[in-house]
Parts: sequence; structure tokens; C-alpha cells
Amino acid sequence: MDGIEKITARINADLEQDVARLKAEAQQQSDAILADARAQAKRTGDDILARGRKAADERQERLESAAKMERRKLTLAAKQEVLGEAFDEALNRLCSLSDDEYIKLLTELALKASTTGKEKLIFSQKDRSRVGKQVVVAANEALVKQRAPELPGEVSKSKVGALLEKVVGSTTALVTGTGMLTLSEETRNIKGGFIMADGAVELNCTFETLVRLQREKLEKEVAKILFAD
Repeated sequence: MDGIEKITARINADLEQDVARLKAEAQQQSDAILADARAQAKRTGDDILARGRKAADERQERLESAAKMERRKLTLAAKQEVLGEAFDEALNRLCSLSDDEYIKLLTELALKASTTGKEKLIFSQKDRSRVGKQVVVAANEALVKQRAPELPGEVSKSKVGALLEKVVGSTTALVTGTGMLTLSEETRNIKGGFIMADGAVELNCTFETLVRLQREKLEKEVAKILFAD
């Protein structure tokens, strides 16, 4: 092999070594870039997955919170309905008392409500004809007895004593101005009880109002009884 061939062979060998070296470096760079890209992709993917899981957890918490709130609302509404039925039943029972019990209750109510003894009692149309006169008479008698002097027992038991009691009662009513409740010609659309009127001033003694006021006072206690664990 002459000198030129030797030089050419050496050049080719050097070129092959350079090419192999460049290929190896290029492969290393390519592997490094690929590895970095994979790592970056994994980090990005993990980040997206973590954010997705966080968003899903937050959404689940919101849905669970909303479900609990809705459940509480429904439970409260159901309890209020049951309480309403309980107090409605109490109102119905008051309105369904026997005539004697009804008259006694309204008489006691009139005695507590009256301040002058000259008020008018306004009933529903049904109660006016059913018990109106009896309540007014019984309440007036009770009001007069509170003011009238008592007769001796042996006198009051006789027929003369009975007559004297009426005279004393009538006189007491005139003198003191009490025991002069009257039955109003007017009627109102109420379920039970009455409205006591003194001129333009009215006192609501209807069962509807009394039950509502009692509900405001007793609702918590009734709820404890109805919904005890």
C-alpha cells in the first residue's frame, strides 16, 4: 500500500471514529431529552391528576354538605308539620268539648279577661246560639259574687235566701257597675272562644289565638316529647 492509500485509510478510520462518537453523543442527548420530557410529562400528569382529585373531593364535599342541608330542611319541615298537626288537634278538642265543659271554660276565660265587667262578648254564629247566653249569665253571676256580701249560710239555703241573693246581686251590679257583660249581636268567623269588646278596644280570646300563643311558649317542650330519641 503506497503512501496515499495509507493516508486515505487513516482519514477514513478517523472519520468513522468521529461519526461513531457523534452518533453516541447524539444518542445520549436524545435519551436525555426524552427522559427529561418523560419526567416533565409525568410531573404535569401527576399535577393534573392531583388537581383533578382535589376538585373531585371538593365537589363531593359540596354535594355531601348540600345533601345534609337539604336533609335537615326536610326533617325540620316534617317536624313542623307534625307539631302543627298536634296543636291543630288541641284546637279541635277544645272546640269539641261538651256544652257544660265549653260553657265552664268560656266563663272562666271571660272572668280572667274582663276588666270593667261591662264588655260585650262576640262569638261565632254557631256558639252565639249554642252557649252565648249561658256564658254571659254565668260570668255575670261570678263577677257579682266577687263583689257582693255573703249571706249567712242558713239564710242563703232558704227560698227567701235565694231571693235575697238575687236582690243583693242585682244591687251589687248596679252599685259597682260590674257583672254587666252583654251578648253582642255581632258574630265573627272564628272556630271557638270569643272576642271581648269594650268600645273600640277588643281582646282576642279566640281558641285559635290562645293555641297559637301557647304554641309559641310550648313548642320546644312539645317537640322534645314528640321527637324524643
